[in-house]
Amino acid sequence: MKRILIVGAGLSTSCLINYLLERAEKYDWEVVVGDIDPDMAKKKTNGHPRGKSIKFDVFNDTQRSNEVKKADIIVSMLPARFHYLIVRSALRYRKNMVTASYISAELKALNEEAKEKGILILNEIGLDPGIDHMSAMRVIDNIKDAGGEITAFKSSTGGLVAPKYDNNPWNYKFTWNPRNVVLAGQGVAQYIDQNMYKHIPYHKLFTRIRRIYVDNYGEFEVYPNRDSLKYRSIYGLDDVPTMIRGTIRRPGFSKTWNLLVQLGATDDSFIVENSEKLTNRDFINTFLKYHKTKTVEEKFAEYLNVDEDSFDMYKLRWLGLFDRTPINMKNVTPAQILQKIMEEKLSLDENDKDMIVMQHEFIYKNKKDQTKLITSSLVVEGNNDIHTAMAKTVGLPLGIATKLILTDKIPLTGVVIPTSKLIYEPVLKELENYDIKFFDKEEDYEA
Repeated sequence: MKRILIVGAGLSTSCLINYLLERAEKYDWEVVVGDIDPDMAKKKTNGHPRGKSIKFDVFNDTQRSNEVKKADIIVSMLPARFHYLIVRSALRYRKNMVTASYISAELKALNEEAKEKGILILNEIGLDPGIDHMSAMRVIDNIKDAGGEITAFKSSTGGLVAPKYDNNPWNYKFTWNPRNVVLAGQGVAQYIDQNMYKHIPYHKLFTRIRRIYVDNYGEFEVYPNRDSLKYRSIYGLDDVPTMIRGTIRRPGFSKTWNLLVQLGATDDSFIVENSEKLTNRDFINTFLKYHKTKTVEEKFAEYLNVDEDSFDMYKLRWLGLFDRTPINMKNVTPAQILQKIMEEKLSLDENDKDMIVMQHEFIYKNKKDQTKLITSSLVVEGNNDIHTAMAKTVGLPLGIATKLILTDKIPLTGVVIPTSKLIYEPVLKELENYDIKFFDKEEDYEA
C-alpha cells in the first residue's frame, strides 16, 4: 500500500482529497490528511476507509520527519513559507512532493540536490500558477511545432462569483484568501508591450486596465500582475515583444478599488492607533482633513475628486465604510481593518457558487506570414460552497499529478513546474472530465 500524506486541510483541499480517496481502492493507497486542526482534517476524510486524519504540526521536527518518512509522496497545502520545512524532510528521505505554490528562491536552490537524490518536487500545479502554465504551454508548443512565431502573449485569471449569485454592486465576492485580495498588486507591475518595458507603480495600477470579452459571460476588465517579465523565459518566449499577465474583475471594480488605494486604506505597513475604539466611519476619517461642517462623505469625495452621488460612492456606502459600526480590533493595520469591513459584505453566502475565469491571447505569424490571433478561454463554476470552482481548479490538478507520479507516468526529477508535455498533456486531458476545458478561437489579426 502506498501512503499519500496531505499536509494542510484548508478550503482548497476538498476536491483534492476526494479525488485521491475515490481512487484509493483501485491503486491501493492510504490517504493521510494532517492539519494543525485535527477536526478539520477529520472532516475532510469524512470516515473514508482509506482515509486517515491526524493532527500535524509542521514545526514539530520529530513528527514531520516521521510522517514524511512513512509517506510515498507528500502534497503540501500549507502556506508557501512552510514548504521549505517539508522539502528538507522530503529530500532527506527521498520522497516526491507536490505543491500548488510558486517556487521560492529557497526551493529553486534545491534543484540539483533533488536531481541527485532522484526525486521530483513539483510546484505550481494548481490554478494560477498551474492550469495557466499548462494551458499556455500547450498552445505555445502547438504554434512552435507548426513553425509559427509568437509576437504577443496576454494571460489573465480571476476568481469571481457566478453570475446567478452576483447580487451586489461590486459584482464581486471573496473566493479565496481575502487578505491576498486586499493586498493585491502592491509593489510595481512589470511587463513588456511592443518591445517597450512598462513599470506601473501600485498607486497607478488600477488605472491601467484593459478589457476582455468571454463568450456567454460578457465583458471583464484586467489589471496587470506584479511581474510578467519572468514568464518569458518560463514559457520559452525570451524575445517575445509583448508579454502581459493580469487579474480579472468585472467592469468598474478597479475604478472604485483605486479610491481605497489612493486613500491609503489598503496600507499594511503601520498600526492604526486606538483602532479598537474606532468605527468604520472613524477609520475612513483618519485619512481625511479636519473640517468643522463637512461630513466624512463630503470630505472623502472632495479629497479623491469623485462625485458624491456617483456609483463609486454608492458602492463604498453599500460596503459600510461610512457606517458607525465598531471595528473592535486592536493593533491592526488599515488593510486588516478594510479586510474585516469587506468580509462582512463580500463573503460568499452558504448557497452561493463561485466562478473561475481564465483567458489567454496569442498573436503569432504562421509559416505563410499571416498574422493570427488565438483566444483560449476557460470558465468554471463551483458546485457548492465546499466544492467551489477554486477548490476544483486548485485541487484537481494536484490530485491528478499525484496519481501520475505514484504510477510512474512522470519520469522527471528536480524542482520543476508543469511546463513539460509529460505533465501538461495528461493533466489537461483528465481535467476535461471535470468540465475544466479551454475553448480556443482562431481568427485573422489586424493591429
